[in-house]
This record gives sequence, structure tokens and C-alpha cells, in this order.
Amino acid sequence: MKKTATLFNKWRSDLLHVMYPNFCLICDVETAHSPSAVCPVCENDLQYTYYEDYTEPTLLDQLFWGRVPLHQTYAMLQFEKENSTQPILHALKYKDRPDVARYFGERLGEKVKQQAKFSDLDALIPVPLHPQKEFLRGYNQSQLLAEGIASELKIPIRSDLLKRVVFTESQTKKGKELRWENMQDRFESQVKGAVELKHVAVVDDVVTTGSTLETCVRRLQETLPNAKISVISLAVAK
Repeated sequence: MKKTATLFNKWRSDLLHVMYPNFCLICDVETAHSPSAVCPVCENDLQYTYYEDYTEPTLLDQLFWGRVPLHQTYAMLQFEKENSTQPILHALKYKDRPDVARYFGERLGEKVKQQAKFSDLDALIPVPLHPQKEFLRGYNQSQLLAEGIASELKIPIRSDLLKRVVFTESQTKKGKELRWENMQDRFESQVKGAVELKHVAVVDDVVTTGSTLETCVRRLQETLPNAKISVISLAVAK
């Protein structure tokens, strides 16, 4: 019976692969039916930051200096135009690929889990999307990244602590000052006095100017005045 079930699952997997073949997000070569979003060759060439090995402040740390106090920061991938990180971010944001967000969320969680500075994390707070944008996209990529991280760290996600109250257009082509102005009053802090939380991390897909995260952290400081606040992102602009 067990052998029959194993054969059935193999046939089912093979049939699904024929009907819905996997293609690498980066090189577009057909890959084996697996949870990985990229082929082994491109996986080996991903643009990692290696921030987990730094003993000095990273560029992500420095980005927030003089803006908001952060306990720790971490990003797994470097992003710049035309590098291997770009199609990954494009897929999870614009190509209806929630599976990509979950997969890289788990990878991100594996990296975070190995770092002692995050060992006391109580909860993850994904950067919220406006309900209208989340409805149009079908999911919040930061939420799915947080779910992948949480599956590795075994900690809760507190999506109730932050709410996006104003719909904003894409920030992609805006400069730093316009991004900052565009983010003001876009978020509200929720659930005042969550005193049980001592260390939380805000989760985002990519950090460019840091304006969105800066605003989120400022709002969370109102809700969690005594908690340490960190930032975890899949990627950071180089």
C-alpha cells in the first residue's frame, strides 16, 4: 500500500510538471519540479550581502543612522538594476508568484536563525499594504516573507500592530525626498500597549531609500515604546 501511494505521488508530481513546468526566475531555463524558484546554477550566483558575517556596521545599518533608532538590521540579497535579484523581486511583486515570497522567506529565515542578535525576537511585523492594493495583487509579499521567516524561527506574526491607511502609487521612480513625503501619515499604529513584546522585527521585501521602513518604525515606537525594533528585508539596494 505504501509503495502504491509513493508511485501515485511520483506520477502526480510528474504530471503536474508536464502541465505546469517550472522555469528559473533568472535564466528562464526549465527546472526540475521542486520548491526552488531558481535553478541550481543561478542559485549559486545569487547576489548575497553576507551581512551575517560583518563585524562592522553594514550599509543597511548606516542607512538609518540619524533617522530612527534600530536595534538590528539584516538583508539577505543585494539589489541593483539588471542583477539576479531584480527578477526575484519583480516576480513576487508583479507576476502573481506568492510561492516565490514563501520560498525566499524560508531562506531568509534560515539566515536569520543563525544570527545570535536575533535570538530574542518575539514577533515579526510585515510592512502592510493598503487593502485595495493587497486585493489587486492577491497577497502581501511582506506578509508571505514573514510567514516563511516565522516558520523557521517559530515566532508569531503580528500584522495587527501596523495598518496602512492611505493608498499610495508605486514608489519605484521617486527620489528619496519624494518617497519620504509620500510616506508621511500613510501608516497607523494599532493595539496600544503590547507590553509583552520586547524585540520585534519589521519585515519588507526590499529597502531602497528606507522611507517606508522609517515611517513604520516611527509608528511602532508609539505602540511599543519599550521594545527593541529591528528590520529584516529580503534585499537592499546597493
